[in-house]
Amino acid sequence: MPRGRQPLSCVFLLMSSLVLGLSGCRTDGQNPQAAGTPPTVQVAAVERRDVALTSEWIATMDGYVNAQIQSHVSGYLIRQDYREGSIVSKGQLLFQIDPRPFQATLDQSQGQLAQAEAQVIQAQAQLAKASQDVARDTPLAEAKAIAQSQLDDDLQAKAGAAAAVTAAQSGVAAAKAAVEQAQLNLSFTRITSMVDGVAGIAQAQIGDLVATTTVLTSVSQVDPIKVYFPISEQDYLRAQKIHATGAGRQALPLDGVPLTLVLADGSIYPHPGKVLWTDRQVDPSTGTIRVAAGFPNANSILRPGEYGRVRAVTDMRHDALLIPQAAVTELQGTFQASVVGSDNRVTIRNLQMGSQVGSDWVVNQGLSPTDRVVVGGMQYARQGAVVHPELVPAASERR
Repeated sequence: MPRGRQPLSCVFLLMSSLVLGLSGCRTDGQNPQAAGTPPTVQVAAVERRDVALTSEWIATMDGYVNAQIQSHVSGYLIRQDYREGSIVSKGQLLFQIDPRPFQATLDQSQGQLAQAEAQVIQAQAQLAKASQDVARDTPLAEAKAIAQSQLDDDLQAKAGAAAAVTAAQSGVAAAKAAVEQAQLNLSFTRITSMVDGVAGIAQAQIGDLVATTTVLTSVSQVDPIKVYFPISEQDYLRAQKIHATGAGRQALPLDGVPLTLVLADGSIYPHPGKVLWTDRQVDPSTGTIRVAAGFPNANSILRPGEYGRVRAVTDMRHDALLIPQAAVTELQGTFQASVVGSDNRVTIRNLQMGSQVGSDWVVNQGLSPTDRVVVGGMQYARQGAVVHPELVPAASERR
């Protein structure tokens, strides 16, 4: 072989070896894929059952009755007879105004009443004397024994005495009214609670000159306690259809429905409540209607001004389709689930979701009762991928 052709032969042999080596590598890379097993994913069957759908609203609490305690008379405050923030009873003494000026007025009124009663007795005596004069002089005047003018004077004196009696009796009535008013004003110096409830902080101190416009404190009746919450027009209409159908339709959208109160710390208040009344109109600025509910509060745990959430059933769904929340993914406002078919192949479906029920989610459209959705191993749930499904118990079976 000529000496100049040796490099070409070597190059040819080298390229051939590389081609064969690459071919062998490609064949080796394909074999594990063909011989590999599908990845395991956990799937849950679509559950079909009747569910009660609940709604929840932000709520504020207020006293069933909030009584502003004010004085009916003006005077100096001399005593406070309650502990601020304590529970007080109806009629319990809260404040005392100096009673001495009012006692003096009462004594004066009683004296004037005694004078008026004495004037009545005097006027009645004069009337009796005038009546006797008329009775004595009438036959004498008829017999012409006395002048007719004398009888006329007697009659005039009797009429005047009768008028004096009437005036004196009116004076007695006025004096009695003055005594009653003085007694009432004296009783107003004892300022008592109008309701059973919790008394607030005193707004006036001992020694203050209080007027009839001065608010001394407030007492809130808290058993039961009122809970206000706004519901939307949609919730109102749904509740009307469910709970007030037929001849029993009423103005209360949740009449007779037990209400659950969720407190600010997330705990559930143990006593259910009920709707008391619903406002007459929908607020056009918010699209909500105000509802007032009552909750028993024997231990005064709930106080006015607290916040919470009211929960109630507003819809019933028959044969609803439910899947675990773990099966649902959201992408740019679109809800999706990975469905494993009978051939163990994954299909990504878009869903139209309903309400959440516990740890499950109601599906309005996109699934059938025989579907299985992926709840674990989501990294393997790609469109068209073949998987090995392992069925997990449904939520109702886990409960």
